[in-house]
Amino acid sequence: MGQKPSVGRVVHYVSCGTPGGEYTSECRAAIVAEVDEYQPGEGRFIGHVNLCVLNPKGVFFDAGVLQDEEHRRGGTWHWPERV
Repeated sequence: MGQKPSVGRVVHYVSCGTPGGEYTSECRAAIVAEVDEYQPGEGRFIGHVNLCVLNPKGVFFDAGVLQDEEHRRGGTWHWPERV
């Protein structure tokens, strides 16, 4: 089974970017503020987390964010890559 998110863990939030392409979708550091639901399944977390997202121009909060390790779509979170 994969890692379980918990309050205080650092994850990557994928920004949505803008429709016109002025800003691209990028990974941002985020801290898990709350775990809404936890259901183990398919070796990964299934459910939502609430995040405090750290952005170079400020901080914002996003609630009900889904995990997406495979496609990493805008508006989702994933575990940081190991480097």
